[in-house]
Amino acid sequence: MNASVSIPSVLNLRPEAEQAPTSGIVDVFSYGRLKPGIIPLWVGEGDLPTPSFICDAAARSLAEGETFYTYQRGIPELRQAIAAYHERVYAKPFDPERFFVTSGGMPAMQLAFRMLAGHGDEVLVPTPAWPNFTGAITVAGARPVAVPMTIDARGWHLDFERLEKAITSRTRAIVINSPSNPTGWVASHADLRAALDLARRHGLWIVADEIYGRFIHDPALAIDGRAPSFRDVMAVDDKILFIQTFSKNWAMTGWRLGWLEATPAMGQVIENLVQYQTSGTPVFIQRAGVAAIEQGESFLDDQIAKARRGRDIVGRLAETGLVELAPPSGAFYAFLKIKGATSSKDIAFRLIDEANVGLAPGSAFGEAGEGYLRLCYLRKPEDVEEAVRRISEALPRLVA
Repeated sequence: MNASVSIPSVLNLRPEAEQAPTSGIVDVFSYGRLKPGIIPLWVGEGDLPTPSFICDAAARSLAEGETFYTYQRGIPELRQAIAAYHERVYAKPFDPERFFVTSGGMPAMQLAFRMLAGHGDEVLVPTPAWPNFTGAITVAGARPVAVPMTIDARGWHLDFERLEKAITSRTRAIVINSPSNPTGWVASHADLRAALDLARRHGLWIVADEIYGRFIHDPALAIDGRAPSFRDVMAVDDKILFIQTFSKNWAMTGWRLGWLEATPAMGQVIENLVQYQTSGTPVFIQRAGVAAIEQGESFLDDQIAKARRGRDIVGRLAETGLVELAPPSGAFYAFLKIKGATSSKDIAFRLIDEANVGLAPGSAFGEAGEGYLRLCYLRKPEDVEEAVRRISEALPRLVA
């Protein structure tokens, strides 16, 4: 083969497939996952397996033979349970017809971008941001436009002037992720109103990722135990799509179950896209989802308490003098700035080799994340304590 010919050119693949970015998180995860004794804090999940009451619901469904094709929009029982859950959390009525079950949060996101953006279109993504936003937009054929957030001693902030300047005639949507992965930023009601006003003025959609909405740590922002939401400030006709997942609240990352919230007027379009994406989510997994929502509140309370404990422990890294860390207001990640670091990926690999701790490199979350590392602290306190000890001991060598 001629060395000047790239493999993608030979394969003649679609550009949007070729351009799908490699995950910097997965690179580090793959490098260290089999290392004996490693403390794995690189991906967005806790250390507990799915609770037995959820697994039992799936097992009963399988035993009863629920292994056939099902509703494209989700079984009625789960859509009703999701609506009832929203009514409890947001203290207002919700129509089950607003909710569309998907095989995870990623398919919900892909459905959203497939409906909103394609070739020649742009989607604004405040960064640092979960890399899957960029990937899903790219695979849809559109162009993700990174809009750097600002940071000061109080934490990260969305720069609305910068956001508005990034809007062009090709812009179709804005991604708002609050509480944020990876920064822990939480949008206030003023932030949400500003984002909504901006979208209204320019006729844009908002894709709202409020997956970590129950993991709120700043009491000044909390509303009855949750983060502020677009649902608090939006009108019924506002153009907002919400992506959600069962993964974080109920330790179900491996189950691949989520939902998309949209106006019922989009129902047939979404149903059609589900048909050509997955043909529906397995019923036994949906039965597990019903159990999670209806019986999982105490489990979620414990997860939130564990996250807050982990947040406090990780805060001690600032005492090394080599780490800058604005206390995260929500979610369950610390986004650490390592003083003197020029390559967060190099630091992440060296932490695996020299400290036996796995963190995600900040560069995986966009250029604005370079120099940072993301640490998931939703683990038992003794693991987080040990990780902090190892990192603190290794840092002087890593930045020398």
